[in-house]
Amino acid sequence: MLPEQRDENLWRIAKKRAAFRRHVFTYIIIIGFFWGIWWFTIGRRSGLSGYPWPVWIMLAWGIGLAFNYFDAYHGSGEDLTQQEYEKLKRERGAK
Repeated sequence: MLPEQRDENLWRIAKKRAAFRRHVFTYIIIIGFFWGIWWFTIGRRSGLSGYPWPVWIMLAWGIGLAFNYFDAYHGSGEDLTQQEYEKLKRERGAK
């Protein structure tokens, strides 16, 4: 599809959603790697009673992933600004 034939707003949303999917894939691979490191260095020897340090990475990165999801699937501040602008325009037009 030629760039001049696509809706720029839909293209921006599609790019955000594709980036989110790549982010999830990266998250799964890297977190799996950290859990593998934990398992082979501590977990296997201690029978799962060793301190599971990858949980902190999962939590911190997961918060960022949640914000990324919200931006990709529930709009960004720009969308909220546009909605507020349209609302104000309707209110002023009704007077």
